[in-house]
Amino acid sequence: MAEMQQYGVEIELDAQVAEGIYSNLVLITHSTSEFIIDFANVMPGMPKARIKSRVVLTPEHAKRLLRTLQENIVHYESSIGKIEIPMPAPGPKAGPKMGEA
Repeated sequence: MAEMQQYGVEIELDAQVAEGIYSNLVLITHSTSEFIIDFANVMPGMPKARIKSRVVLTPEHAKRLLRTLQENIVHYESSIGKIEIPMPAPGPKAGPKMGEA
């Protein structure tokens, strides 16, 4: 069990949580009082994505997370290099269109 001292709060990180989860899909929904962030795992050829973790935040905390992620991305890109997001390849036409057989 690892413990970290940060911001005057003792933070505990157990071994299972420390392993983390792999996520390649994030779903975000919100209400007037909370943001819900679901981290999912989509594997090629599988018909379903499985949600692996859910985080519920207040709107204020969600905005702080957004700012902190942006600051960390700027720091990462200035020290390691620009993060490129590839454009998705155009998919095949999906069935006939109006007027086509």
